[in-house]
Amino acid sequence: MTSLEQRLQRLEDDRAIRDLKARYLRACDAKQPETVRDTLLPDGAVIAYDGFPEFTDRDAFVDVYAQMGCAPGIFDIHHGANGHITFESDTRARGQWSLLFHNINLASRSLTQMGVEYDDIYVKQDGRWWIAETRSRRLSCLIHAVDEDGLARVTVMGEAPSSFG
Repeated sequence: MTSLEQRLQRLEDDRAIRDLKARYLRACDAKQPETVRDTLLPDGAVIAYDGFPEFTDRDAFVDVYAQMGCAPGIFDIHHGANGHITFESDTRARGQWSLLFHNINLASRSLTQMGVEYDDIYVKQDGRWWIAETRSRRLSCLIHAVDEDGLARVTVMGEAPSSFG
């Protein structure tokens, strides 16, 4: 049996990882690229989201995020839930999350909703947790085109297109 101190540390680490993921998702919605960057492992983070190229450099990913997600007229909601954390060691863990993503794009006059699953790897370095690897796969997609009168028409329902942007 593990000691009380070990059990307490595991609970604190679990909470820190959950807070890290929430910080990442909130920063995406708040258009805070520097906060997004600060959640990803500085050397060697892997970001592989379905429909986008894979990144092995957090700076390259954050540059694309800033260009696409922080553009005027883009409004996102990343609602993460159902987090499940599994520890592989005291300094490495895996996480699975469900995500409801909602996007309003004024330039393209579109509304997008997606159901997404994240598979993450977290590492603890220098006393803090980082997202070392984050991968996503889309489970569902609903896209509406909004006409000049504000009427929405479904253009995609079910399977998501192969890429966005």
